[in-house]
Amino acid sequence: EVVKEKAPRVVTTYRDRLHQRLTDLLKDQEVELDPDSLIREVSMFADRCDINEEISRLSCHLEQFDSILSAKTSQGKKLEFLVQEMFREINTIGSKANDVEISHAVIEMKLAVEKIRENVQNVE
Repeated sequence: EVVKEKAPRVVTTYRDRLHQRLTDLLKDQEVELDPDSLIREVSMFADRCDINEEISRLSCHLEQFDSILSAKTSQGKKLEFLVQEMFREINTIGSKANDVEISHAVIEMKLAVEKIRENVQNVE
Protein backbone atom coordinates (compact mmCIF):
# COMPACT_ATOMS: atom_id res chain seq x y z
CA GLU A 1 0.00 0.00 0.00
CA VAL A 2 2.84 2.43 0.79
CA VAL A 3 4.33 1.78 -2.64
CA LYS A 4 0.97 2.27 -4.37
CA GLU A 5 0.38 5.56 -2.58
CA LYS A 6 3.91 6.91 -3.05
CA ALA A 7 4.46 5.88 -6.69
CA PRO A 8 2.60 8.79 -8.35
CA ARG A 9 4.52 11.36 -6.30
CA VAL A 10 7.97 10.12 -7.32
CA VAL A 11 7.93 11.96 -10.66
CA THR A 12 6.57 15.18 -9.16
CA THR A 13 9.22 15.17 -6.46
CA TYR A 14 11.92 14.52 -9.05
CA ARG A 15 10.65 17.35 -11.24
CA ASP A 16 10.65 19.80 -8.35
CA ARG A 17 14.14 18.78 -7.19
CA LEU A 18 15.53 18.92 -10.72
CA HIS A 19 13.99 22.34 -11.33
CA GLN A 20 15.43 23.67 -8.07
CA ARG A 21 18.86 22.19 -8.76
CA LEU A 22 18.99 23.64 -12.25
CA THR A 23 17.74 27.01 -11.06
CA ASP A 24 20.45 27.08 -8.38
CA LEU A 25 23.14 26.09 -10.87
CA LEU A 26 22.07 28.63 -13.47
CA LYS A 27 21.35 31.60 -11.21
CA ASP A 28 24.91 32.98 -11.49
CA GLN A 29 25.11 32.20 -15.19
CA GLU A 30 23.64 34.11 -18.07
CA VAL A 31 21.70 31.04 -19.12
CA GLU A 32 17.97 30.61 -18.77
CA LEU A 33 16.27 27.34 -17.90
CA ASP A 34 14.45 25.96 -20.92
CA PRO A 35 11.03 24.65 -19.79
CA ASP A 36 10.84 22.27 -22.76
CA SER A 37 14.13 20.65 -21.80
CA LEU A 38 12.91 20.25 -18.23
CA ILE A 39 9.68 18.66 -19.45
CA ARG A 40 11.61 16.30 -21.73
CA GLU A 41 13.93 15.24 -18.89
CA VAL A 42 11.05 14.68 -16.48
CA SER A 43 9.18 12.67 -19.13
CA MET A 44 12.16 10.39 -19.66
CA PHE A 45 12.51 9.96 -15.90
CA ALA A 46 8.80 9.18 -15.60
CA ASP A 47 9.16 6.40 -18.17
CA ARG A 48 12.18 4.92 -16.39
CA CYS A 49 10.67 4.94 -12.90
CA ASP A 50 7.06 3.97 -13.66
CA ILE A 51 6.30 1.04 -11.36
CA ASN A 52 2.55 0.77 -11.95
CA GLU A 53 2.92 -2.29 -14.16
CA GLU A 54 5.02 -4.07 -11.53
CA ILE A 55 2.53 -3.16 -8.80
CA SER A 56 -0.29 -4.54 -10.93
CA ARG A 57 1.55 -7.79 -11.67
CA LEU A 58 2.51 -8.22 -8.01
CA SER A 59 -1.14 -7.79 -7.06
CA CYS A 60 -2.14 -10.44 -9.62
CA HIS A 61 0.50 -12.83 -8.28
CA LEU A 62 -0.83 -12.35 -4.75
CA GLU A 63 -4.40 -13.03 -5.88
CA GLN A 64 -3.31 -16.16 -7.74
CA PHE A 65 -1.29 -17.28 -4.70
CA ASP A 66 -4.37 -16.86 -2.51
CA SER A 67 -6.58 -18.82 -4.90
CA ILE A 68 -4.05 -21.68 -5.06
CA LEU A 69 -3.96 -21.82 -1.27
CA SER A 70 -7.77 -22.00 -1.23
CA ALA A 71 -7.81 -24.91 -3.69
CA LYS A 72 -8.27 -28.43 -2.40
CA THR A 73 -5.27 -29.84 -4.27
CA SER A 74 -1.73 -29.20 -3.19
CA GLN A 75 0.37 -27.25 -5.69
CA GLY A 76 3.64 -26.50 -3.93
CA LYS A 77 5.68 -26.12 -7.12
CA LYS A 78 3.25 -23.58 -8.55
CA LEU A 79 3.46 -21.61 -5.30
CA GLU A 80 7.27 -21.66 -5.53
CA PHE A 81 7.14 -20.19 -9.04
CA LEU A 82 4.73 -17.49 -7.92
CA VAL A 83 7.04 -16.56 -5.04
CA GLN A 84 9.90 -16.22 -7.55
CA GLU A 85 7.74 -13.92 -9.67
CA MET A 86 6.84 -11.85 -6.61
CA PHE A 87 10.54 -11.41 -5.84
CA ARG A 88 11.17 -10.30 -9.44
CA GLU A 89 8.44 -7.69 -9.31
CA ILE A 90 9.58 -6.40 -5.92
CA ASN A 91 13.20 -6.18 -7.09
CA THR A 92 12.14 -4.27 -10.19
CA ILE A 93 10.09 -1.87 -8.07
CA GLY A 94 13.14 -1.31 -5.87
CA SER A 95 15.37 -0.70 -8.88
CA LYS A 96 13.04 1.68 -10.65
CA ALA A 97 11.60 3.70 -7.79
CA ASN A 98 13.75 6.65 -6.89
CA ASP A 99 12.25 7.14 -3.45
CA VAL A 100 13.40 6.39 0.10
CA GLU A 101 9.97 5.42 1.44
CA ILE A 102 9.43 3.01 -1.44
CA SER A 103 12.90 1.54 -0.83
CA HIS A 104 11.99 0.92 2.81
CA ALA A 105 8.69 -0.66 1.76
CA VAL A 106 10.54 -2.86 -0.76
CA ILE A 107 12.77 -4.20 2.03
CA GLU A 108 9.70 -5.02 4.13
CA MET A 109 8.04 -6.73 1.15
CA LYS A 110 11.18 -8.79 0.51
CA LEU A 111 11.22 -9.93 4.13
CA ALA A 112 7.54 -10.91 3.97
CA VAL A 113 7.95 -12.81 0.69
CA GLU A 114 11.05 -14.56 2.07
CA LYS A 115 8.94 -15.84 4.99
CA ILE A 116 6.32 -17.02 2.50
CA ARG A 117 9.04 -18.75 0.46
CA GLU A 118 10.26 -20.61 3.55
CA ASN A 119 6.72 -21.82 4.28
CA VAL A 120 6.06 -22.79 0.66
CA GLN A 121 9.04 -25.14 0.72
CA ASN A 122 7.07 -27.27 3.19
CA VAL A 123 4.08 -27.55 0.83
CA GLU A 124 3.93 -30.46 -1.58
